[in-house]
Amino acid sequence: MVNPIPEGLEGRIIPYLMIDGAADAIDFYCKAFGATERFRLPMPDGKVGHAEIVVNGAVVYLADAPDDMDGDMANPTKLGGSTVLMHQYVANVDAAVERAVEAGATLLRPPEDQFYGDRAAMVADPFGHHWALHTHIRDVSDEEMATAVAEMTDG
Repeated sequence: MVNPIPEGLEGRIIPYLMIDGAADAIDFYCKAFGATERFRLPMPDGKVGHAEIVVNGAVVYLADAPDDMDGDMANPTKLGGSTVLMHQYVANVDAAVERAVEAGATLLRPPEDQFYGDRAAMVADPFGHHWALHTHIRDVSDEEMATAVAEMTDG
């Protein structure tokens, strides 16, 4: 009997990135985020019909967005933005941001300690997707977080 959910994907939501230039994106994600390529389905026209990469244990699917795919499923550069933010915890956010920028990412927000206990930054990849990179640096109680939010909104 065939397992209806592939092994290792039970209970997971898998981001599926629509990209203009998926092959280049795979190379970028390997350089910038240490991704490993798990699978690639090349199409006769040279585009990527489907690919799978693993970034720090998380599976990400991606493909070249077909030219006739408009609206909600087009790649972010065609849409002029994206509603999706790729969020990843890393051991050293400063080093991760440096690596991503060296690989071609655009720094949107430099690493900075946040009130909720993370050191966080944001980069945009060359394909229009934004990545939030975080390192947890301290535990913050619910009360501390509520106080910090109240102080931010009062000022």
